[in-house]
Amino acid sequence: MDRFEDFSSMSTEERQEWTAQAAGLSPEQRELLRQGGGLPLEVADSMIDNVIGTYALPIGVVRGMVVNGKEYLVPMVCEEPWVVSCAEKGADLAAQCGGFHATYTGSIMISQIQITQVTSPHVACLKILEHKREILELANQADPVLVSLGGGAFDVEAKPLDTEVGSMVITQLLVNTKDAMGANAVNTMAEKVAPLLAQITGGKAYLRILSNLAVHRLARVRVSVSREVLGGSAVVDGVLAAHAFAWNDPFRACTSNKGTMNGASPVACATGNDIRALEAGAHAYASRSGVYRPITCWERTASGDLEGMIELPMAVGIVGGTTRTHPMAGLLLRMMHVESAAELGMVIAATGLAENLWTLRTLATGGLQAEFVPSLERRQET
Repeated sequence: MDRFEDFSSMSTEERQEWTAQAAGLSPEQRELLRQGGGLPLEVADSMIDNVIGTYALPIGVVRGMVVNGKEYLVPMVCEEPWVVSCAEKGADLAAQCGGFHATYTGSIMISQIQITQVTSPHVACLKILEHKREILELANQADPVLVSLGGGAFDVEAKPLDTEVGSMVITQLLVNTKDAMGANAVNTMAEKVAPLLAQITGGKAYLRILSNLAVHRLARVRVSVSREVLGGSAVVDGVLAAHAFAWNDPFRACTSNKGTMNGASPVACATGNDIRALEAGAHAYASRSGVYRPITCWERTASGDLEGMIELPMAVGIVGGTTRTHPMAGLLLRMMHVESAAELGMVIAATGLAENLWTLRTLATGGLQAEFVPSLERRQET
């Protein structure tokens, strides 16, 4: 079967069988997929408070996602009708032109400790840096397993803040979390070193928490699509006009970024990652210049083709958390055949760029409703 044969003409069972074969699933994994991967109540009860039941959402799959020369099956968990189709069609355009090219800056998280009641905040920052080795040694005592895997806290930053409630000092631990998202590890480290920082500065420690603005954990993806594959020079013009609209208007930028995250967030959800953290980081990063901008960028090449890129904080993991406790999240992660958090992050970002690519193409040539509503109505009638 050609990888782009229309799934909508197949039954759900046929799609499951095709996916199981393509992903190389075991008989046990195929059965879990067939049953819908329901979350047992006892597992749900261990995940959050006050559990009264579970809630199911559809799982779709994007075929033919090519990132750095490797082809992926990408699972997406979402409720919006045309999200999966947009991602797959964008991935198809990219694959025809060599696919997506991606890099990852590393699995570095920021842990912040707030110290208040500091009389000389600039001097206090210097004192903190003078105790860098001691602070790092204490922080790494909080997670010896992470350190044994080559991760752990490796640097200390300190900055003064002049606020409406007085001066304070913010200490930031930079922590290599390896293949984990790392929230628990960096929070524990912050709590471990807070008393020492208060002692060094003579201040009072309050907040001890990670930052979801993961500026040291960026996925960068680019793609080049020929104007012939895209549909002609007029379509390139339309995509660039749509991007210019978003770049110069925050109302449109917000919707553009929501559409891009339509691609990224469902993959994070499918693999058991924290979509609230991902979304918060994306929108904060979109405002880093002081003006809210799109998280993607589109340009015309000298030969008239379309080039685009995305740069996105990507705090995701493939070990621990929901990826360990939720049976379907574990299955969908294995289905992707990713070997590291970095690889997963690059695929998630590429899916966001694919989503944005096809969405802008559609908006520039007629609109989402005109393209997708008729097929949705046919499915619902069937």
